[in-house]
Amino acid sequence: MISIFGFQISVIDLIGAIIGLFYVVSEYRAGRWFWPLCLLMSAFYIYIDFSSGYYANGSICIYNFIMSIYGILVWRGLIQSKDKTERPIGSCPRRYVPWLLLSVVLLTCFMWWLLRHLGESQYPMLDGFSSALSIVGMWMVAQKWWQQWFCWLIVEPIMVVLFWLSGNYASAVLYVVYEVFCILGIYSWYRRSK
Repeated sequence: MISIFGFQISVIDLIGAIIGLFYVVSEYRAGRWFWPLCLLMSAFYIYIDFSSGYYANGSICIYNFIMSIYGILVWRGLIQSKDKTERPIGSCPRRYVPWLLLSVVLLTCFMWWLLRHLGESQYPMLDGFSSALSIVGMWMVAQKWWQQWFCWLIVEPIMVVLFWLSGNYASAVLYVVYEVFCILGIYSWYRRSK
């Protein structure tokens, strides 16, 4: 533990937050380093979430780790591409919207129920809801749809609260920065999708 501005911060939390900062800048820019940084950040947050008792979000980090490999392949045009070229930023087809919303609702209900019955999560509804949105959001990022930023726009404030309550102050501050990048990302990715 180190002390920064009177707050006790674990070294792992601080390193995870620093990696996360590079991650979100790379996501905003739709850069090539986004997915490798996602792999690294996911590994750190698997540890941070599980040690903080946020089991749904920790499980999401495992999912994000796997999705990072899928995202690399999709973004570089190695799968889901006829001409094997890098995928441009696009827009979510309207036919997917009801399915994505239904997925968030069903996943939230399932995770909330599971976490409540396991009795380990301090905030099962917030943990479950943010995890459900993260699952859908990460899938949308892999498709390189600009609307993915709306998922994170909702998730980030929840994560600020959860990390602050668990004493992971560096991560809480990081998620405040993420919220700013969500607003910038919506504008930037929408403009680039046109």
